[in-house]
Amino acid sequence: MAKKIRVLIVDDSILFREVLLRGISSDPDIEVVATATDPFDARDKIIAFEPDVMTCDVEMPKMSGIEFVQKLMPQYPLPIIVVSSATGTVFDALSAGAVDFVGKPDMSSVKNVESFINDLITKIKIASNAKVQKSGKDSLPNKIESTKLADSKKIIAIGASTGGTEAIYNVLKRMPKDTPGIVIVQHIPPNFSRMFAERLNTTIELEVREAKTGDYMERGLALIAPGDKHMIIKKIGDRYRVECFLEEKVNGHCPSVDVLFESVAKEAGSNSVGVILTGMGYDGAKGLMSMRRKGARTIGQDEKSCVVYGMPKVAYNIGAVEKQTSLDNVADSVFKMLI
Repeated sequence: MAKKIRVLIVDDSILFREVLLRGISSDPDIEVVATATDPFDARDKIIAFEPDVMTCDVEMPKMSGIEFVQKLMPQYPLPIIVVSSATGTVFDALSAGAVDFVGKPDMSSVKNVESFINDLITKIKIASNAKVQKSGKDSLPNKIESTKLADSKKIIAIGASTGGTEAIYNVLKRMPKDTPGIVIVQHIPPNFSRMFAERLNTTIELEVREAKTGDYMERGLALIAPGDKHMIIKKIGDRYRVECFLEEKVNGHCPSVDVLFESVAKEAGSNSVGVILTGMGYDGAKGLMSMRRKGARTIGQDEKSCVVYGMPKVAYNIGAVEKQTSLDNVADSVFKMLI
């Protein structure tokens, strides 16, 4: 009999703790071993119950969830899923070492609560196999100098899932202002994609925006797919225009990395570089293979530096990855392939 995933729930709302407890306990693979009302209570429960995964609110009494994660990780490293309202603070928690996040639902809607619980159960199962990593921002290599960039007409396409927000930050932070246009699919809920783009835009040299139909890829611009729409590119003359649209999930995701990569293979072919980063599942592998078959250069993040070595592993195993490398070396590898 498989061992159940032991979960600790941390939230100051007794009502929401009960919703979480009943909801995730309904899955036969999960056991809620304890609940906690604040970070100090949680610290004691971690020692007493040794959970495999912890869910944690951001806004709590006595100590914020972000400060808790920052102080907890060095002493008791374990996978943490942040459960929060739609605010940019979740990205601070991810920077501090949390594995993933999920937005709190509208409690007046049964459908929304059910969808939230199903999403959280999936994320708990992924987190139970994730590698807990401290933020690597301080150890990042120096930013790439723009003088090393040839007059490249290529574009860059990036796909990521669990652990991807920090991985994308670490890649983009090293890129200079004249980097060729970038399109990105990160598996992320609606609203959070815009916040993610805005956060990146204020912390790196590149301009970063949530994509919308009609945007053109430009040097120094990174476009992130909206959290509830697929994104593709279309070649218009010698430029590439973005289209975002509502449609069914592909590989369980909308936006889907495969949808983007397939369009890049078709429209840009050998004028593109594809990058697949940390994430669970197989989304992006077939699309990256299509890109490689059309002459694109392709990169996959290696197992050691991934939070979850799922998507890059599948892509590597089917031969879609031309070069596998550590997260710290992805940006350098991209620029070598742009020449």
